[in-house]
Amino acid sequence: MTSASTAQEPSTTDRAAGSPNDGGGGGGIPAAVRRRLTTVDDHLGRGQAWLATGVVVAIAAILRFVGLSRPAGKIFDETYYAKDAYGLIDRGVEWNYKDNGPSYVVHPPLGKWLIGIGEWAFGYQDAESNVSVPGHLMTTAPEFGWRFGAAVCGTLSVLLLVRIGRRMFRSTTLGCAAGLLLALDGFHLVLSRTAILDIFLLLFVLAAFGALVLDRDARRRRWARALADGLDPTVPGRAGRPASGWRSWPWWRLAAGVLLGCACSVKWSGLYFVPAFALLVLLWEVGVRRSAGVRRPWRDAVLDELPWLLLAGVLMVVTYVATWSGWLLSDAGYYRLASRYPNVEGLSDTPFVGALINLWEYHKAAYGFHAQLDDPHKYQSWPWQWLLLGRPVAFAWSGEGTCGAPSCASEVLLLGTPLLWWSFLPALAATAWLGLARRDWRAGAILLSAAAGLLPWFWFALDGRTMFSFYAAPAVPFLVLAVVYVLGAMVTPAPVTPPAAPPSAEQVNDRRLVGGIIAGAYVLLVALCFGYFYPIFVGKLLPYADWSARMWLDGRWI
Repeated sequence: MTSASTAQEPSTTDRAAGSPNDGGGGGGIPAAVRRRLTTVDDHLGRGQAWLATGVVVAIAAILRFVGLSRPAGKIFDETYYAKDAYGLIDRGVEWNYKDNGPSYVVHPPLGKWLIGIGEWAFGYQDAESNVSVPGHLMTTAPEFGWRFGAAVCGTLSVLLLVRIGRRMFRSTTLGCAAGLLLALDGFHLVLSRTAILDIFLLLFVLAAFGALVLDRDARRRRWARALADGLDPTVPGRAGRPASGWRSWPWWRLAAGVLLGCACSVKWSGLYFVPAFALLVLLWEVGVRRSAGVRRPWRDAVLDELPWLLLAGVLMVVTYVATWSGWLLSDAGYYRLASRYPNVEGLSDTPFVGALINLWEYHKAAYGFHAQLDDPHKYQSWPWQWLLLGRPVAFAWSGEGTCGAPSCASEVLLLGTPLLWWSFLPALAATAWLGLARRDWRAGAILLSAAAGLLPWFWFALDGRTMFSFYAAPAVPFLVLAVVYVLGAMVTPAPVTPPAAPPSAEQVNDRRLVGGIIAGAYVLLVALCFGYFYPIFVGKLLPYADWSARMWLDGRWI
């Protein structure tokens, strides 16, 4: 394992000498084993790390909350999700107030519940349905209410990425760079300022990944403590494994199961990450056993960890069903009672069991909708276009207003910050090469997670299914991590295998200086690029010529 640490924090090797938080304190563990099992020391620079984190998160929050109520009215799919969210808060199910009946929806409810919390707090208004209610906390522009949840979750995802990046790269600087790049991504910004579901999916997927990284560290510390206490890993059976007990349960892994359940409760595409994250857990468990000296790491990892993975899966399913509690506990939901839908086969009014049967039938109908969704759309795009920004989505556009020019334009365009997004493909290639060359677990985790967010859509493209670039949202944090991984590799020297001589201190410092300048210049250029495109991320009124100048790929971005 290599380290992408910076000058502010010592490397993995420097910390492996035996601090209590390394999980071994030295003891009788060989130095090489201690080095492989060591984890990030959370006490190192904790105050400074949180201060730096706070600055990055504050930047993200300001960008996401300032002017959140603009543009006015419902933009893009807010016309569906803002209405459904209010129905959940008001009646427990999505409700069509215009026709006074339950709404037929094809996405689970959790994301809409999170939108609805903002409407409950700050008020909701819909002229079409003649609904206008004040907020329970304060009354603001109604747009602020239905966009509030997205802005909060977008900001939280930046916080999570900073801490995940710091833990993975053992560097506060690189962690903050990851968070700052995400905060300055126009794609992430637009989703964080719009009441649609994808920012919530991104948050829960990223949180589940973060929980698994914490689980990995906790399991490695457990093995390191056991080895320091005299455990002989070559002994077969339980005698060659760390002591079990409720304190040693993989709590973070179980939390990841709950978080994946939440992700699937926003959109079913959260399921794509389940096998990827399960594979990560298994590979990490094999790795820790191999590092400890277990004779049969694969067999032992499967036997020991499969029950925990199954339990995490059960928690995921329970969490998913629980998010439908409003539908289950109400008689008003679509398909909820068979007696109200006599022409629909398969529904049942049997107590308790009937609700679950009807929920299953509802899911079958929703799946049929998604499977046949092939209607052409002006802003549809294919997966191979997404990272190239081949066809962004216009959420709102207007040519009205006064801007001091003969003609004006304002737009909210779901467009990634170009310099950042056009770095993703080279960064993925470099991450794959560096990961293989250095046998680095971080590269594998980043690549597998990004693949889970992107590759399934290539399969669905074979059927001609209608797709949009925002389907890539859950992959974006991992794409940013790939960029930062490469930046970190520029700063730190490549690992040296004995008997080759390690680089001198002067060579290391020179590399850090040059790499730091390149990485800093890159982040600065991304910030400048973001600033240039910022007006079309937030719908600012511009002279038409200025708006047109930002349409770099003319036929694709208009």
